[in-house]
Amino acid sequence: MRKKNSVIEVLNTEVKINTIEEKDYISITDIARFKDSARTDYIIQNWLRNRNTIEFLGIWEHLNNPDFNPIEFDGIKKQAGLNSSQPERLQKLNQIAIQQMALLLENHIS
Repeated sequence: MRKKNSVIEVLNTEVKINTIEEKDYISITDIARFKDSARTDYIIQNWLRNRNTIEFLGIWEHLNNPDFNPIEFDGIKKQAGLNSSQPERLQKLNQIAIQQMALLLENHIS
């Protein structure tokens, strides 16, 4: 497994990017630390279950991802805030976040 680390600066805050097997993963912990360094776990937990976050991810994907599947995303959106199907929901959210970061990095490097 090939792994490399890099850092980008956002609002004067360093955010780590780990690349594993040619896929980039952004540290949402670093982003949460910007908001509240003592309670990063709560920041992330609340963000992932917030229906507004799910709505935002859907809009962003619709605008930036040519392979976005709005019908599949509808199922995710309907379950936002519910306690069922959490592993599947988190897996989909992770996929969406990875796609977003890839596009952001492409735009940043260009």
